[in-house]
Amino acid sequence: MRRSLKYSVRSLRRQPFRTAFTIGAGSLCAMLILFLLSVYNGVEVGSLTYIRYNKADFWVLQEGTGNIMRGSSILLTAYGDALRQVPGVARVSPVLFVLAQAEANGRTSTIYIAGYSPGDTLGGPPQIVSGRNVEKAGEIVLDRSFALKSGIRVGDSVTVHREKLKVVGISSGTNMFVIQYAFTTIEQARSILGYPNIVSCYLVRLSDPQDRDVVVMRIAEDVPGIDAFSQDEFVENNLREMRAGFLPILLIVSAISAVVLATILTAILVMNIAESRKDFAVVMVLGSPPSFLPKLITGQAMLLSLSGGIISLILIFPVTAALENFFPELSTAIDALQIFTVICMVIVIGLVSSLVCFQRLKRIYPLEAFE
Repeated sequence: MRRSLKYSVRSLRRQPFRTAFTIGAGSLCAMLILFLLSVYNGVEVGSLTYIRYNKADFWVLQEGTGNIMRGSSILLTAYGDALRQVPGVARVSPVLFVLAQAEANGRTSTIYIAGYSPGDTLGGPPQIVSGRNVEKAGEIVLDRSFALKSGIRVGDSVTVHREKLKVVGISSGTNMFVIQYAFTTIEQARSILGYPNIVSCYLVRLSDPQDRDVVVMRIAEDVPGIDAFSQDEFVENNLREMRAGFLPILLIVSAISAVVLATILTAILVMNIAESRKDFAVVMVLGSPPSFLPKLITGQAMLLSLSGGIISLILIFPVTAALENFFPELSTAIDALQIFTVICMVIVIGLVSSLVCFQRLKRIYPLEAFE
C-alpha cells in the first residue's frame, strides 16, 4: 500500500495544474456543503434558542396549533384566568407574537415581535448583550443581527406601525435567518396589533412538575379549545417545522455539490488512466500484483478528495466570518459533527470515483505495452 501511495503522489505531481484544479474544485464543493450545514445549524440555534431558554412546564396554544414558527394561535385573556384556576398551576405567563414592519434609518424590515410581561422570567429574550430588558410600553429590544443590519444602537428609535419605540436593549440567540425576534411589553404588542385582550400562547409553570400528567388532564377538562405541550414536545414541534421549510433545500444543494465533486474527480482519474494506459500495460507485463493498479487509482482519488476536504476546513472559518460581517443577518455555527460529516463525504466520493474507474483498468491489456 505504501508503494502504491508513493506512485500515486508521483503521478499527480507530473500534472501540477490538473492536480491543483481538481483539489481546488473539490475544496470549493466541500466548503459549500460545510457552509450549508453551518447555516442550517445557525438557523436551528436562532430559531429554537428562545423556546429552549423559556423553559416552561407547558406551552398552551390555540387548539390545532403546535408551534410558533409557522403556526397562528389566538387566545383571549380569559383562557389565562381559567388556567390560573386549575389546581397544580403555579404561574401563567402570556406572550403575544406579532409580525410587524420596523422602520429605522430609512430602511424597513419585518420583525417577529414577542410581547411579554416586564419583570416576568418567561417570554423575554434569551440574552441581552447590550442595554437592558423592556420595562414599560414604548420600549423595544432588538436582535443583534437586525440592529447591525439596520445601523441601530441602544438609545435609537424605530417606528413600528406608526408607533415610535425606543431601543433599550440588544439581544442574541434570536436570529431566525430570514427574520429576527424583537421584544416589547405585551400591552405594546397589543397596541401594534390593534386588538386588546388577546395573546398567542401561555407559558405555564406547575407547583410540582411530577404532577404534569394530572394537570394536563385537568386542563383538558376545565379549559376546552386549547392544546398543552411539554417543553420537549414544543421544541420538537418547532424543530420539525424549521426542518420542513429549510432542510430539503439544503439536502438538494448538498447533493448537487457532491455529484459535481464526484464528476470532476472521476473525469480527472479517467484522463490520468487514458494518458498512462501504455505505462499501466508495461506494469502488467512486468508482473505487478493484480491489486497494484486499483490501489494506485484509489490512492490518487483519496489524495485529491482529502486534500480538497482539508483545504475547505482551513478556509471555511475565515470565509464565514467575512460573510457574517457583510451580511449580519447570516448566522452560522460549525461543530465537530459537521466537520466529521464532510470528511466522511469526501472519502466516500473518492472511493466511489475510484470504483467507477476500475472499469477502465479492466480494459487495459498487457499486449498494449508492445504497440
